Amino acid sequence: MKRATVFWVALLAASLAWGQVKVVYHLSEGLAQASRSMANIRNHLSADPTAKIVVVTHGPGIDFLLDGAVNPKGQPYSGDVADLVGRGVEFRVCNNTLTARTISKDKVAMEAQIVPSGVAEVARLQAKEGFVYIHP
Repeated sequence: MKRATVFWVALLAASLAWGQVKVVYHLSEGLAQASRSMANIRNHLSADPTAKIVVVTHGPGIDFLLDGAVNPKGQPYSGDVADLVGRGVEFRVCNNTLTARTISKDKVAMEAQIVPSGVAEVARLQAKEGFVYIHP
């Protein structure tokens, strides 16, 4: 009986894991793309609150995660980022971009994780972790 219970618990856990949608939002185009993406991500989470969302940024796509960045209405992006982090969204910033643009790591929002390469991170999430790709 114990083997059967273990089997069914493992099967249930696997089916729940398969059911979660995992999405990587790839941002590389700057503040306008970031503004659209914040709205897209909020809408995405409203439709599917269980979705696992990772935002990977590189090039001009990192700009909204830098100290003092504001949206077209003059509001800091930090509020949107903090709200989405509170809903389980992860933000990742390309270290290659920071190095190329001579931006100090301490200028990056504290909620964001710095990864060696944004492009490599997108590829890794897709190939090794089964994430669906979105480039808003």
